[in-house]
Amino acid sequence: MPASRDPIVGGANPVWWRRVFGELLGTFFLVLVSVGPGVVNQRVGGEQVSRTAAVVAPGLMVASIILFMGAVSGAHLNPSVTLAFALRRDFPWRRVPGYLAAQFAGSVAAAGLLAGLLGGHGTAGLTLPAPGVGTPLALAWELVLTVGLISTILGTASGAQNVGPLAAVAVGGYLALAGLWASPLTGASMNVFRSLGPALVYGQPRAWWAYLLGPLLAVPVAVGLAVLLRGPGGTRASRRVAQGTVRH
Repeated sequence: MPASRDPIVGGANPVWWRRVFGELLGTFFLVLVSVGPGVVNQRVGGEQVSRTAAVVAPGLMVASIILFMGAVSGAHLNPSVTLAFALRRDFPWRRVPGYLAAQFAGSVAAAGLLAGLLGGHGTAGLTLPAPGVGTPLALAWELVLTVGLISTILGTASGAQNVGPLAAVAVGGYLALAGLWASPLTGASMNVFRSLGPALVYGQPRAWWAYLLGPLLAVPVAVGLAVLLRGPGGTRASRRVAQGTVRH
């Protein structure tokens, strides 16, 4: 298949399936390390994986994924991120369905692997509101947390503030910090598929609409804040980050 020319990177586009596979693989590893600690603890008993480790691990995984394959697909790993990049004119809308399908498939595959290897353990590893935290409040928290995540991603991907590989530190650090203080409330998901994929596999779709609407409603809010802070998107630098720069 001949590769098309890409005016953004000045070379040949990566084959489309590589971008999509990158999103599937990256989301698979993110969900695996996010859900895994809870499932492991239920399987072996006790708290072999501490809460601190459980919330820091996804941040470290995202940082690693950004570094090893961000140049292929942009390492979105999250439907809210894909939609935010598209709304900000950094990512083509025609590619959005493929990315969302790949992210969902990666999420389900990770949860399925954990269920197959370690068995089902009720709600272990799932994101659920804490006792006393109603679904509307969980939605509000997920919205606020996701606005911060998307703002971090858009900020480190735009113009003069594009920090290149150090974006992995900023994004991974935000995920870890948000999880350290907010995970007792909602699980600090900030990702529709991180929550709904495993919930479907384990048959525990509780409070699902908080984890669907919260991160999605955060998209226009975060993009609006980015416009206020930096002006409209669609710059060469931000498009390179959102779409990847690998040429083959």
